[in-house]
Amino acid sequence: MNLLDLVIAPAYAQATTPAPGGLGGMSFLFPIVLIAVMYFLMIRPQMKRQKEHRAMLDKLGTGDEVITNGGIAGVVREIGDSFITVEIADNLRVRVQKGAIATVLPKGTLKSA
Repeated sequence: MNLLDLVIAPAYAQATTPAPGGLGGMSFLFPIVLIAVMYFLMIRPQMKRQKEHRAMLDKLGTGDEVITNGGIAGVVREIGDSFITVEIADNLRVRVQKGAIATVLPKGTLKSA
């Protein structure tokens, strides 16, 4: 007998019995189903929105009326690789990143407002 046995009780291995009512193979399937549901409810729609936004930016041309993510409405005057110049008033132009364009408005929307 060891002095340590007096302070800490020794642990002995016991035979394990299977838990009653276990899910068995279902416990393996649950994470896979959860990942599939997350993909179709969250990831796939986000990728679709990104694809539509990228296509909208590719079709963007000079003279198009746009609204930025900050809510500024204006007319596109110049298009570069990364930046777009938007005229928001007479002789007042602002350079914004391409990704900051939220929507393209129908022609004549800003004239009627």
